[in-house]
Amino acid sequence: MTGQPTYTGPSPQTPHAPHDIYGLLCPGRAVWELLVHKWTGLAITALVDGPCRFGELRRKLEGVSPKALTQTLRRLEDHGLVLRTVHAEVPPRVDYELTDLGRGALEPLAHLRTWIRANAEKFTAGE
Repeated sequence: MTGQPTYTGPSPQTPHAPHDIYGLLCPGRAVWELLVHKWTGLAITALVDGPCRFGELRRKLEGVSPKALTQTLRRLEDHGLVLRTVHAEVPPRVDYELTDLGRGALEPLAHLRTWIRANAEKFTAGE
């Protein structure tokens, strides 16, 4: 045994409780799908230090296209994780920042990042 915690949740073959993300109609499933989306976790953690402008976020998230970042930020805003503030300036300035709900996602994402750092070298491409 490696000392790692063992997953004790339901297996995909067992019947699903009303709040079990394996169940098709579970409301938590949409939250799961949002958080595991390609750019979501990175966007949330990029906002850890406070409000950011779009260009600043794009520079932090190397490889993200403007379209993908826009879609990600809209999804996060629609689900109450990110607040978008438009400042009445010329030219207009838009800031993105985490809401309390979004800040709550930082802790589990930090655990995932720690696990990734500890295990990334164990993964091999295509195997």
